[in-house]
Amino acid sequence: MEYIIQNEQLLPKAEASINFEDRGYYFGDGIYEVIKVYHGQPFAMDHHLDRLRSSAEKLEIPLPFEEKKMIDLLMELLEKNKVMNGLVYFQVTRGVEPRNHLYTRNSTAVFTAFTQPAQNLEETQKNGVDVWLTDDIRWLRCDIKTINLLGNVMVKREAADQNCQEAILHRSGTITEGSSSNLFLVKDKVLYTHPATNLILNGITRQLVIELAEQHQYSVVEEPFPVEVLEHADEAFITSSSVEITPIKSVKGQLSTTFDVGPVTKDLQAKFKDILPKSN
Repeated sequence: MEYIIQNEQLLPKAEASINFEDRGYYFGDGIYEVIKVYHGQPFAMDHHLDRLRSSAEKLEIPLPFEEKKMIDLLMELLEKNKVMNGLVYFQVTRGVEPRNHLYTRNSTAVFTAFTQPAQNLEETQKNGVDVWLTDDIRWLRCDIKTINLLGNVMVKREAADQNCQEAILHRSGTITEGSSSNLFLVKDKVLYTHPATNLILNGITRQLVIELAEQHQYSVVEEPFPVEVLEHADEAFITSSSVEITPIKSVKGQLSTTFDVGPVTKDLQAKFKDILPKSN
């Protein structure tokens, strides 16, 4: 039987229900995090909880209970669902109120969580993925990890319809990130990525890759760059909790180019594997 968390309770998934007037349902008024689990251990949980707190503060959503209680509940859920390798998703909505664009500051936030199996990354991490270059149609606060993801959903569907595994986005010719990932380019062993402004989500894996790169003497340049730079890069890869470090083998759509899975990408993949939780 699969279990979920609803507020402070572990329930069989079949028994869960969401109130019709939850602002998450009406407005996408909520935040979320996804943590990868390796050998029963959530990876970089502190980083994810820090970002959840940051998103909550930016949207004035009071977290429903202390982080220790949240951690205890998530660990109990992993144990109950016997998750050794997978994903744990958790979200906080502003709460239940009659539908009104203007939110109050006295509602009680709603916490939910569930688990999923992890996808097999062996082939894509070895051979890379195809990506679709398209316009960034999202709102201007991509730094907030909100559950309102319609822009991301639309471009992901657009990419999939072109047999691509991810959409790479640009705003008026300036590359930002992927629909559910961050983007890195490599040129002459230097890494390039968009800075952590309001135009991208500062991914946890993104942060860890930058730290790893700098620890191992790679230069990292965080600055905006135009679409045309894609044609001149030596390597390219995407990062996220779900896909870790995944190479890009081709770009299609508004620009077409191809990449080899190069030595910098392979080196960082290996170094990233070294920091992941190991089996006991």
